[in-house]
Amino acid sequence: MTLKIALAQVNLIVGDIKANSLKIVQTALHARDQLAADLVVFPELTVTGYPPEDLLLRPDFIAQAAQAVTDIARQVAGIDVVLGFPGNYQGRLFNTAAVLRDGAILARYQKNALPNYGVFDEKRYFTADNQSCLFTLKDTKIAITICEDVWQAGILANNKQAGAEIVLTLNASPFHAGKIHQRESVVVDQARALELPLVYVNLVGGQDELIFDGASFVVNHYGDIVFRAEEFKEQISVVEFEKSASSNQSMPLSNTCAPLYNEVSSDYQALALGIKDYVSKNGFQGAILGLSGGIDSALVLALAVDALGHDKVEAVLMPSRYTQDMSIEDAKLEAEALGVRYHVIPIEPAVTAFTGMLAEVFAGTAKDTTEENIQARCRGVILMAMSNKQGRLLLTTGNKSEMSVGYATLYGDMAGGFAPIKDVPKLLVYQLAHYRNSLSAVIPERVITRPPSAELAPDQIDEDSLPPYDILDPILERYVELDQSADEIIAAGFKREDVTRAISLVDRNEYKRRQSPPCIRITPRAFGRDRRYPITSGYRGI
Repeated sequence: MTLKIALAQVNLIVGDIKANSLKIVQTALHARDQLAADLVVFPELTVTGYPPEDLLLRPDFIAQAAQAVTDIARQVAGIDVVLGFPGNYQGRLFNTAAVLRDGAILARYQKNALPNYGVFDEKRYFTADNQSCLFTLKDTKIAITICEDVWQAGILANNKQAGAEIVLTLNASPFHAGKIHQRESVVVDQARALELPLVYVNLVGGQDELIFDGASFVVNHYGDIVFRAEEFKEQISVVEFEKSASSNQSMPLSNTCAPLYNEVSSDYQALALGIKDYVSKNGFQGAILGLSGGIDSALVLALAVDALGHDKVEAVLMPSRYTQDMSIEDAKLEAEALGVRYHVIPIEPAVTAFTGMLAEVFAGTAKDTTEENIQARCRGVILMAMSNKQGRLLLTTGNKSEMSVGYATLYGDMAGGFAPIKDVPKLLVYQLAHYRNSLSAVIPERVITRPPSAELAPDQIDEDSLPPYDILDPILERYVELDQSADEIIAAGFKREDVTRAISLVDRNEYKRRQSPPCIRITPRAFGRDRRYPITSGYRGI
């Protein structure tokens, strides 16, 4: 006798209980009628989407989620459904999974291990339970776990001891570079040690700064991955299990594994998905951005077109007296290569007007970054006006290296609604540009090879203000992502003056980062949910 389990790797909308419920019902009926599945498993907190954050503090929201589970159960028969929702039990809220069978809730599982690190705040909302949950389908005992449970020693062992023959785990495991290998390694080790097959169903899609990469998989009791769904795509798949006549062990029969992207290409796919879902889920008509002829805006334009289509993206070239001819030429070349509509709006009239208005109060002072920032802010006004008029989301183009050290103009190039590459270090920007050009050459080679410049002053390049990026980026990674001290970084071989300069810039620019748009998280620690430092602080890393 075979047991057919459907893995519902779906893209949900946080807070839209009605839309999510409809998707659950439609998916379950498809799994039953088209795939002949006996059981369909959805990701963690399916009904509400993940993470619902402080929506979980609203009693009306919790009540709507509970009612949705009841309604879903009534609409689906002939297939077991395992889904996630926030369950209120005896006055306490649990991250819950329910088993629905023929119109009723057959069983409930309440998450045992609550993550409270990095981007996770589950102890803010949920109570941890300590009980296992098993149910029987086709003479097979099936256990349920939720995400963090499989990362903690002992919880799967408890299920094995309780008689589980297969473990289902509902997940909302967010992406960062290399996460999939870490995730699979943990599950493989557990399955092999306990000789217990495991079905891992992961959420897919973008939710604010988080990206969920899908890549759901099934591991047999030897620890072999016998099925893997695609990364970054919705997919409904069925894996058959059959009991061994000799050992009575449930064995998955599939041997289909979607290939994995490499690190750079997976980062690119994550960024494109993040743009696509942020624009679509928030109801924007498309995207708009300033195209400077530099590497950062070139990458963002390519990402936006790949995410949304060329007809949904608009570019604006805003040259100043300091903009080099090659910058305009290269920006036009890329826009034309991608089929994007673009405008050329010189900012000199606006800059002249503002400097004229300020001439009296600036009298007797020397030119400095103030005049540079006026240029950036004129561009911000133009872009925000077009964004408002057209209903397109304004994408900013600053990278993680710049945002780390504050090399950006508040209310200027930082103005916008979404910052796709704010978690992308400058060196990775170049790698992503090379990757995109390997698919089709759309970014002019000169954009990649010329020294980066803000072009806000004569003959300006980034290295006038910053250490070279091949020095700066490793220092920033150690300080921002790995929490290394200045002494540790210096001991690793970096010059003291480079380290102290970089750390000083990071420490004093928290106020800028706090006011910047949300980004797409692709590193283990992004600015946002991951790294929450006080603006007013006496701490200095040097």
